[in-house]
Amino acid sequence: MVKEARAQAKVRVGVETLWKALVKDLRFIIPKLMPNTVEKIELIHGNGGLGSVLLFHLGRGVKIVKIQKERIVELDETKHEFGLEVMEGILLKRGFSSFKTTFKLSSMKEKETLVDVKVVYGTERDDEDEVHMEEVATKPALSFLQLLEKFLLDSST
Repeated sequence: MVKEARAQAKVRVGVETLWKALVKDLRFIIPKLMPNTVEKIELIHGNGGLGSVLLFHLGRGVKIVKIQKERIVELDETKHEFGLEVMEGILLKRGFSSFKTTFKLSSMKEKETLVDVKVVYGTERDDEDEVHMEEVATKPALSFLQLLEKFLLDSST
């Protein structure tokens, strides 16, 4: 069954700075943000645009699976929308049969961006786990945005 979870985060960084970090520099920034979780990210297909495939080499902090493959499935620079779909990896071993995260950035102020997070996921669990699965689905994206905000703020000083 396919379900959808939504969340929002306010990030104290301008929309263009956040967009560049999220889309253009993602594979270089994530290993710096989470070195115990992600050792490195390789671009294994494409040029970093729509349809490109990223291979995440997971670190010491991840015990079950050591790689995760994700495809860029949405990329709209004018709307500031970016989406990744997990092709294989740890999330697909934790009760999800599919997992796609989309970030939509909206400028609020010069140095403040609203990020709408939408996660579309498949699961074979019954409805009593739905609330738990929604939280599990959105928590990684929200935690990542907090880490990215701190990294970008620390980098600008």
